Amino acid sequence: MEQATMEQATMEQAAGRNQGMKNNGHYPGNLFMVIAPSGAGKSSLVSALIEMDSAIGLSISYTTRAPRANERDGEHYHFTSVEDFVLREQRGEFLESAQVHGNYYGTSRVWIEAQMRAGRDVLLEIDWQGAQQIQQQFQNAVGIFILPPSLDALRQRLYARGQDAPEVIAQRLLAAGGELAHASDAQYVVINEHFDEALAQLHSIVVATRTRFASQAARHAGLFEQLGIAVDHIR
Repeated sequence: MEQATMEQATMEQAAGRNQGMKNNGHYPGNLFMVIAPSGAGKSSLVSALIEMDSAIGLSISYTTRAPRANERDGEHYHFTSVEDFVLREQRGEFLESAQVHGNYYGTSRVWIEAQMRAGRDVLLEIDWQGAQQIQQQFQNAVGIFILPPSLDALRQRLYARGQDAPEVIAQRLLAAGGELAHASDAQYVVINEHFDEALAQLHSIVVATRTRFASQAARHAGLFEQLGIAVDHIR
């Protein structure tokens, strides 16, 4: 049974890659990547966006870190062991994977491509390393970097949420400088000083992306053909 499952996953991955090449990476659905250092408010913004816009779904990553008190397996993350994670990675199940703060994180390729082929938008909460890996495979993926209004605000938020030990917070603050240096890699930047304003900006990016020529051509291929609009030039 395990062997059959592995063979099926391999076939699905190959089919997904072939479909991606056939469409030059253009799917009816869009792929959004939200990137931020710990404490910038990324998760709160993403949760609010998903609640207000039912047309976008959150990709649930695999991780080897322990769940926090309010986190549930299969809803916030797929929590797994290092051994299981490495096995999945060897099978080629992940679109990207990275080690962050001593823990492994990975994103399912098969699930994301299936959602996009079906015309559903997908959002990833991801670090800058994973975003770079995905951008190489999905050139039309949209990167959105969430910035804190200041480093002091970032520090205060990390302590206020009370989820990490002081030494872990110090590690996150130390890493924040290197993470913020990659904000220029994203297509959009949202400064999360006032939550409602930041949320409105985040949603406006999603809405605008859906009207890009490539997105509309993939979503409404029949209409474009009927109207005689050429799409062969899309890369």
